[in-house]
Amino acid sequence: MFGLCRNPDCADNTVSLFHASLIWPLQLEPVLVAGVKSRHWESFEGSHETHPWRRIDDEFTDDPGNFRERHYREFVSFLPYVQRFLYGEGRSGQAHTQPGAGNSPMHVFRRKDISTLRLTLREGQASVELHIVHIDLYFFDDLDLIQLNVEVRASDLPLRTVRDILFRFGRAYPSGWEEGGDGLHNVHLAEWLDASGQVMARSDTEHREKYLGFVCQHRSPCISEHWASLLRPLVLAHSEEPGRLRYRLIEYHRMPVMAFLALNQPQSLTADDWIRIGLASTLHPDEPIPVNDPSAREFNQRYCQDRFWTDSTSGPNTRFICTGSALTLVGDASQPFLMDAERGVLAQFRHQYFLIFLIAHLHRAALLIFSDVLVGAVNALNIRNDASVRQFKRRIRANFETFLRFNHRYWFHELSERAHLQDTFRLCSNHLRNDALYEEVRDEIREMSQYLDSDSQRRQSNTVIRLTVITILGLIATVTTGYFGMNIIAFGEGSVLQRLLHGLLATTVFISLILFAISRSKRLSDFLEALSDERLSFSGKLRTFWKVFGDQKH
Repeated sequence: MFGLCRNPDCADNTVSLFHASLIWPLQLEPVLVAGVKSRHWESFEGSHETHPWRRIDDEFTDDPGNFRERHYREFVSFLPYVQRFLYGEGRSGQAHTQPGAGNSPMHVFRRKDISTLRLTLREGQASVELHIVHIDLYFFDDLDLIQLNVEVRASDLPLRTVRDILFRFGRAYPSGWEEGGDGLHNVHLAEWLDASGQVMARSDTEHREKYLGFVCQHRSPCISEHWASLLRPLVLAHSEEPGRLRYRLIEYHRMPVMAFLALNQPQSLTADDWIRIGLASTLHPDEPIPVNDPSAREFNQRYCQDRFWTDSTSGPNTRFICTGSALTLVGDASQPFLMDAERGVLAQFRHQYFLIFLIAHLHRAALLIFSDVLVGAVNALNIRNDASVRQFKRRIRANFETFLRFNHRYWFHELSERAHLQDTFRLCSNHLRNDALYEEVRDEIREMSQYLDSDSQRRQSNTVIRLTVITILGLIATVTTGYFGMNIIAFGEGSVLQRLLHGLLATTVFISLILFAISRSKRLSDFLEALSDERLSFSGKLRTFWKVFGDQKH
């Protein structure tokens, strides 16, 4: 399988165009306004004076003069119900008879103050500058979730450098430290630069004590400063930094990544080269390929989509590699259609395939959040505390309601009639285990719902039992007074004061008897059940009766 390279210089092959997008899902903590849960994106937009993020109107509702063919191709690639999710239903017609009706549940914010990302991959190496194409934040109605998208581009980079970037860049915090003090597997230094070349923020993974102290104190990892600065005014949940909108990490520190690589003669790459490119985000560039690992041994069958790969000079030579956490497209730079940013593969990568990757990770992140909310509700439950039980029920019912909305608004299996788009989405979802995770979360929510239903039924049953006991006692009194007549004692005679005192005394006695019966209704129910048991002796029935008045300890 691992043949020799047909091109001795393939290890140093130049990537004519490197285009990559990091998509980082994060969980948002609920925001309450006057005790009512509000939408995160509205709170975020309301504080726009204090941060550089601005909400953008997509190309489908903006000036028609800015609507390009690549946007049209993107739109028609998806099925109608996915179109309504991504783009809404337009500004005219019945969809907008009410404010907000027909709008897309996805809201995008963008910052334009950062123009360059400068990376020093290893200590002593020359830095690499990546042009910032977009930095966006995606908010979603009904979901406590955002997705950060950082889209970068560079030209004429060595393939070895590109693999190193894919392995080191998309990491939120170090998983350890090397002997020299650098964060393990992180870049030596990452810097955000503005248009004038001034450094706006830089990474701090070398500050080992900061990360150790944060985890020790909060039992939660701390993210690197260059990522924290990018997300502000959003702040980490456990951070002491003030901020209304706070986020939590959902998964591992390695961010999902998409990569577009335009190479000269990609057919000259060996099987080893393909594995290193496809697994670039997880396989260390300096380590040997784990030949016995299924991810390497079954690489082609597991991860590769070769519908547009002919391995010939005539082409097409475009290969898709999807591992779930990474989607990599490798193509022949000599083919004009590959590099066409309006109609070609590059345009499809930035639009159709980007949305497919974003939706797949939206599904996984949302399902993990639903599961996390359920775990938090169970952990906070104290069955001996009525307030805790009520809060638990409210949280479970609210989570169930949100899951229903997610199920009908965001959960798709079929996105497109275009076979390759649909196959890529299915491959990504399968590697992320979205269907299995969905079944797990649905079963968990169903179990919680069944618990709440059974608890409600139990309470209703107890209420019926108590009412039955009171009714039986009332029936005894009713039959007795009916037999003797209602006026056993002539309360109608005497002065007004006497009649008032009689009425007050009778009311007090009756209320006391009813309250006593209610307080002992469970024991009275046990007595009635024992009384109807023909197998129980008279003495046993009598003992059950005396328990109604005595102290009963279980």
